[in-house]
Amino acid sequence: MTYCVGLLLNAGIVLLSDTRTNAGLDNIATYRKMFVFEDPGERVITILTAGSLSVTQTTIAQLRDAIDDPEAPADTSIMKAPTLLKVAEIVGNTLARVRTDIDEKLSAMGQGASASMILAGQRRGGAMRMFLIYPEGNFIEATEDTPFLQIGEHKYGKPLLDRVVKAHTTLADAQKAVLLSMDSTLRSNLSVGMPLDLAVIERDACKVTLRRRIEAGDESFRAMSDAWSNALREGFTQITV
Repeated sequence: MTYCVGLLLNAGIVLLSDTRTNAGLDNIATYRKMFVFEDPGERVITILTAGSLSVTQTTIAQLRDAIDDPEAPADTSIMKAPTLLKVAEIVGNTLARVRTDIDEKLSAMGQGASASMILAGQRRGGAMRMFLIYPEGNFIEATEDTPFLQIGEHKYGKPLLDRVVKAHTTLADAQKAVLLSMDSTLRSNLSVGMPLDLAVIERDACKVTLRRRIEAGDESFRAMSDAWSNALREGFTQITV
């Protein structure tokens, strides 16, 4: 299992993912789940992945093959697509095709495979957009009313986001919000784990403006976690019934 979250704000986009892959109690590994494709100043596309590693890795590999193909048309290469909506269609179609193919191979053993993705980015002259892409290839888009999307083990980190994240939230506060959302998930689910990948895309920059790998034992993350725990305990003691 994993946890990935993306925020679409007036000031930019904030993305966070963990890196734990759990195939059983004795088979835990670290795999990157945040993938960045960018032509700085022209377009930036970021994909977060959750679910079957075979599905997500194959999907990303096929998207990269299309990017590397100089003859790939705009309807197959996410770096040539005219809009972010078209990019979402390409990613969704690729994910659905890969999932179906792997499902067929696993069906003989009575098993299945599934995955979902968050796609976020901007092209020069276009608006920032963010989509949640389902295993079947269909998708929904983040809006001003719902400016965040989650995939994976999302339930533990959602209450905080529901309460504090708005379209006008600053990028600094947004980073704090996604990190505390992740902290809540880390404390409640062992299938989500460090290290973490954080990325920030400022509006109209068309490139990742901040990228950070947060390792286990990171002092600033630990201090934030401790401060949040103390604030919750203090708030709890002050409430009367």
